[in-house]
Amino acid sequence: MLIGLTGTYCAGKNHVATLLSERGLPVLDVDKLGYKALEMEKDAVFTQFGEDLRKADGSVDRRLLGKRVFGKPEKLTALEAIVHPAANRLTCEWVADRDRAGDRACVINAALLHKSTVFNRFDRIILVTAPYFTRLIRAKRRDKLSWTEIFRRFASQKDFDSQYLSKKAEICIVENPGLTGSGNLRKKLERRLDKFLEGIY
Repeated sequence: MLIGLTGTYCAGKNHVATLLSERGLPVLDVDKLGYKALEMEKDAVFTQFGEDLRKADGSVDRRLLGKRVFGKPEKLTALEAIVHPAANRLTCEWVADRDRAGDRACVINAALLHKSTVFNRFDRIILVTAPYFTRLIRAKRRDKLSWTEIFRRFASQKDFDSQYLSKKAEICIVENPGLTGSGNLRKKLERRLDKFLEGIY
């Protein structure tokens, strides 16, 4: 069984990924995989977006690259055309490895899950949500961005849920309301996940 995991900006999907991993499910972090794909294709990135993105160690300055493409659809599309094929190959290889290992279920954790090459193969999708104010506080604490930048990121995801609710896979919406992920809120979240996973393990 292939499970997709995603969520809006600062909803806490990575926290949910950790909980799933603790329950024995293999979890692939596609966002981190994207960093590997970016390094694999870095020469094409430098050619397309400028040599000033090359750090002293030869790697890509991801923060500068992000500023260069964010909010600019044409540049973002150009970057995705470079990086996504490599990321998709790595994703397919990982899923194939899990199949060969005989895993009953595995999880693909991705911010842009709907763009995954295995999107149509998902049996279940977990959508992680959190209250708007909670997400704002998390974003400010974690990313240290200006309020203007944070609101821009929130606005860019206004149609987020619609990309998944039309999918012919079982959808589980999991709310992650706490700022700390501890206490009663964590237990409630864990019970929701355990119920979702019934029948898998």
